[in-house]
Amino acid sequence: MISLKKIFTSAFIYLLLLYGFAAGAVDKQPAPPDVIDRIVAVVNSDVITSSDLADKTNLIAKQLQQQNIPLPDKKILMRQVLEKMIYDSVQKQYAIEMGLNVEDSQLDQAIERIAASNHLSVKNFYKQVTTEGVPVKKFREEIRTEMLLAELKKREVDNKVQVSDSEIKAQLAQEKKLGANAQEEYEIAHIYVAVPENSTRDQREASRKKIEKALNIIKSGTAFSQVAASYSDAPDALQGGNLGWRPSSRLPVLFVEALQTMHAGDVSKILETSNGFHLIQLLDVRGGASAKKITQYHVRQILVKVNPGQEAEAKRKILSLYDRLRGGEDFAKVASLASEDDSRNNGGDVGWITAGETLPEFEKELVPLHVGDISQPFQTALGWHIVQLVGERQNDTSLEGRMAAIRQGITARKTDELFDEWVRQLRDNAYVDIRTDDY
Repeated sequence: MISLKKIFTSAFIYLLLLYGFAAGAVDKQPAPPDVIDRIVAVVNSDVITSSDLADKTNLIAKQLQQQNIPLPDKKILMRQVLEKMIYDSVQKQYAIEMGLNVEDSQLDQAIERIAASNHLSVKNFYKQVTTEGVPVKKFREEIRTEMLLAELKKREVDNKVQVSDSEIKAQLAQEKKLGANAQEEYEIAHIYVAVPENSTRDQREASRKKIEKALNIIKSGTAFSQVAASYSDAPDALQGGNLGWRPSSRLPVLFVEALQTMHAGDVSKILETSNGFHLIQLLDVRGGASAKKITQYHVRQILVKVNPGQEAEAKRKILSLYDRLRGGEDFAKVASLASEDDSRNNGGDVGWITAGETLPEFEKELVPLHVGDISQPFQTALGWHIVQLVGERQNDTSLEGRMAAIRQGITARKTDELFDEWVRQLRDNAYVDIRTDDY
């Protein structure tokens, strides 16, 4: 049995990198000279000050240095960071308007997990945060914001993505066409230059010239990651454009076709889509026809359904059941008595689940568990859940398993695309007044 490693959401991983705890410590940077604080941008009812921008830029610079990404020109970097802060602000304000909130208890639990992943107590973890030059209060608020934005994404997008059987069949047909490369995964970096919605010919041409300039700078010898941090409009720009490892099902067809003739280190030609222009760099390839294993999880669950007007009662019930489990009661016994689904007849046993076959928020809570672990209560569209990981195995891929993996990849790609577009529209519809020409 292969034990699962404890992992965290992408927001937490991002913050771990940002503050330098996932790898060796970043050399401390000298503190910036004192400046007179002033407003550099107004975003709806929020303001961004020059000190806010300086602090965030310093943190992003640490992240880039930790990843060995050469820093862009200071003004360019600050401009990119300011735009990220504007995007974060409009999302945070919208989340608060929708009644979303991260309680202190939730925040404390998240920080406990981050500390534990670094083999530190919370007290010692906070000492490390302070040593790195980050005030504890600011660190906590950064974590709270990332958690809030993750919850916003789940609410606005994650449960709205549907993948049809025809899309899966089309992906299978593409894989058949690619032959031996069908199940390869690609580590790629990405530069994206957006074209405004309902753009004029001049606007589209301006975007084309911008990405042509980026490509020429890369050809002159500048690192792709540095150019991405300077020029890309994508959310991953300030991570050097690195998208990580992705199966072909999670990439646009245009990207996959370009990758077929590329080798590690190669940069594509300019790729044009309806919403902008792209460059991709192939960093590495793995898998291929020999990748024949999928992960399956044997799961028990307790489900408490949420009826209209009884949300608080359902939450109280699931928390009470969780307390009983923590007190040592047998999971199967509690499930058989209290779970509100058919699995109660089997002590909550729902059998083996293949990665990608269940709700994203369900899988998000399941995957970090070790065999025998019990999750904390969490909510999906079906109600409140507590799950127990009974077993884990690696199985040979069958057509059914391959289709499940494809569904997962397409779901992730469509979720990313839908959320990015939704956030861009949110930003476009916001009142934004940038009060500086310095960047």
